[in-house]
Amino acid sequence: MIDPAFLRVIIQTGILISVAYASGSLVYYKGVKVNYTRKINHFALFFVPMFLDNILPVEPSIESIIIGSFLAVGSLIIYIKPVRNKSRIIQRMFLSFDRPEDRPNTLLWLSTQITVGYLILIPIMIYFFTFGYGDLILIPILVNGIGDGLAEPVGVRFGRIKYKTYALFSKITYERTVEGSACVFFTSIIVIIFFHSGFTSSEFICALIIFPIVMTLAEAFAPHTWDTPFLFLFGFLTIYIVKIMPFVSH
Repeated sequence: MIDPAFLRVIIQTGILISVAYASGSLVYYKGVKVNYTRKINHFALFFVPMFLDNILPVEPSIESIIIGSFLAVGSLIIYIKPVRNKSRIIQRMFLSFDRPEDRPNTLLWLSTQITVGYLILIPIMIYFFTFGYGDLILIPILVNGIGDGLAEPVGVRFGRIKYKTYALFSKITYERTVEGSACVFFTSIIVIIFFHSGFTSSEFICALIIFPIVMTLAEAFAPHTWDTPFLFLFGFLTIYIVKIMPFVSH
C-alpha cells in the first residue's frame, strides 16, 4: 500500500514537470513570451496542490511544509547549466521561466526568492497558529498566488503606465506597470472580503482600507522577481498589526 502523502508528491511532481515542459515548448516552438509561460508555472505551483487536496487530502503540518521548502529549493539544482545541458526535457522546462532580460541571474533570483519566502512564511505560520490567527494565514498567500500571478501578464498585455524597479545584485532597472500592480490591489480587496469572518467589524474595515494599499506598494517596490518575500513580510505584518491594535480590536 503506497502512502498517500508519497503518492501525492509523485503525482504533483509529475504534473508540475509536465506543465513546465509544455510551457517551455510553447516558448521554443511557438515563440510565446516567457512573461506568460512563467506565470503558467506560477499558477500551477499555486493551484495544483489545492486541486490535489480534493483528491488526495493530506493533513498539513509545519513539518511537511519545512520538508517541502527544502525540496522546492533543492529541486532547482537540475536547472544549473551543466545539468540542464544534458537533458532536452530540462532545457525546455528551464526555458519556460528563463526570461531573456533576467539572464544570467535567472536561477539566482528565483532560488533566493523561494528561500527567503519560506524563511518568512514558516516562522510566521507557526506564530499565527500559536496565537489563534491560523484562519488568516492564507490571505497573503492568495494575494501572492493570484494577484502577483496576474500582475505580469496583465502588465505585458495591457500596461500603459510604466514605472521602474531595481533588481538584486544588478544595476539594471526593470519596468513594471500600474495596470499590473492594480491586480494586486483588487485581489487584496477581494481576499480580505472573503476572509471577513476572521476579523471583528472594526478590524475588517481597517484591513480593507490598509491591506490592499500595503500589498500594492510591497509589490511595486519589491526588487525584480522578488515579490514573494515582500508580499509575505508586509502582508502578514499588516494583518498582525490590525489584530493587535487596541483601538481596532476592542
